[in-house]
Amino acid sequence: PISSHLMASSAQPLRLIVLLLFTARVNTSPMLSSGCPDRCVCDDQLVVQCAGQHLTTFPVNLPLATRQLIISNNRIVELPPLALNYLSDLVYLDCSNNSLTEISESTFGNLRKLAYLDLSFNTLIHIEDRTFGPLVSLVMLRMTDNPGLSEMHQDAFVENAALQVLDVSRNNLTVVNITSLIALPALRSVGLSGNPWSCECDNEDLSHIDPSLLDSPHIIILKNGRRLGEVGIQLRTLCHQTLGSWDYLFFVVIGFVIFAAGTVSAWVMGVIMVLYERYIKKKDEQLDVDDEEESSETGHTSRARSDHGNGNLKTSQTV
Repeated sequence: PISSHLMASSAQPLRLIVLLLFTARVNTSPMLSSGCPDRCVCDDQLVVQCAGQHLTTFPVNLPLATRQLIISNNRIVELPPLALNYLSDLVYLDCSNNSLTEISESTFGNLRKLAYLDLSFNTLIHIEDRTFGPLVSLVMLRMTDNPGLSEMHQDAFVENAALQVLDVSRNNLTVVNITSLIALPALRSVGLSGNPWSCECDNEDLSHIDPSLLDSPHIIILKNGRRLGEVGIQLRTLCHQTLGSWDYLFFVVIGFVIFAAGTVSAWVMGVIMVLYERYIKKKDEQLDVDDEEESSETGHTSRARSDHGNGNLKTSQTV
């Protein structure tokens, strides 16, 4: 296929870089342990070759100074972190064509020198947050042909500043966070073809990616069968389209509802205020009546006392 050919051509120089790194460190590396895993071949170049040996588990008794480990074309279902992280000098790891279903940040916790990693042709389902975080020296990552791989966390590669080539072609990915990828300073090639990319606004940024980064931009097909180059502008227009007739109708209805609600609220408040004012006025009038009655009773009492006093005075004069 065209994408495989292009990816292979772009990967070749990086393979040479990895091998140069590998050979440059051989002379300063500690000696290999005398043992070698069953059904594997260990040479004096710190290479352990276990490909195509029908292994179902990760090989044990690996030399601690191993630089290059090839366990491709087996039936290995798990990469045990404890065993793998003893290989702190590992530079090259090929796990392609196995039955790996899950990897996590702890899987590669101590592989800080690893430059090449191949996880293609496995049964991975999802890539978690910061899965490749410990791999600070990672230059090339191949993760193609995992039919069940449908989710890739947006922060899976944020710490891989040295990453130059990422190939996730022919998986089952529908959405990709391009922002986190193009932020990688050394990235120069991304393989995305062969995935059923969703033609939704979640993938709008996919049309913004620099074509020079893509391994084969002309054959990136979206889920609707159309090519990325054909729908890029349409996708951006769709995600930022102007208002339609139904949108205007919706705003008219909402405006009418708000206006009606405001009118009713104002009428209710007006009625309440009128009733309140009437209540206050009636209460004030009642208080005035009570004050007048009290004043009248006080006046009668005063006159009665005055008349009684005058009567007593007349009686006293008569006597």
